[in-house]
Amino acid sequence: MITLLIATNRPESNSAKVAAHVVEIYAEKGVPLHVLDLHTLPPEIFSPSSYATKPAAFGPFQDAISTATGLVVVMPEYNGGFPGVFKYFVDMLKFPESFVGKPFAFVGLSAGLGGAGRPIAQFQVLVTYLQGVLYPASVFIPGIYGHLDETGRLKTPELIERIGKQAEGFAKFVQRFA
Repeated sequence: MITLLIATNRPESNSAKVAAHVVEIYAEKGVPLHVLDLHTLPPEIFSPSSYATKPAAFGPFQDAISTATGLVVVMPEYNGGFPGVFKYFVDMLKFPESFVGKPFAFVGLSAGLGGAGRPIAQFQVLVTYLQGVLYPASVFIPGIYGHLDETGRLKTPELIERIGKQAEGFAKFVQRFA
């Protein structure tokens, strides 16, 4: 199963709102997603001792990454980069096997004009280093506040269509690596 990873732990984030809509779009294409939300990381994972011994409560997070056939990352842009909690999460995963051979697709969002292009490019360097496989069609959403309706759903038809095309293409891409 493909896992969608919300790359922030900010409560009620725009990333989570976009991710919920992405899940619906993928489902409409017949591609169910398992959602992994960093907002639900167990607090004990932030103990310095977690580097040596992962708390049992982190097990479901590791399992979701280990068993994923591919990963869709919904990534916000924070100060020109990706959220620190996301890097910390990656550092807590088993190395190197967590990403080896796994396909990755990205949906980026930002309040500004970048649409998370910089953080996605930064993280793609890590994915390559960790031997993951990059799907070439990312979706960038600049000026996120102008693309969400009052309920937090995407309202821009072009973006919804692009995510739909990504869903179709990424599902086929993932099958090549299964």
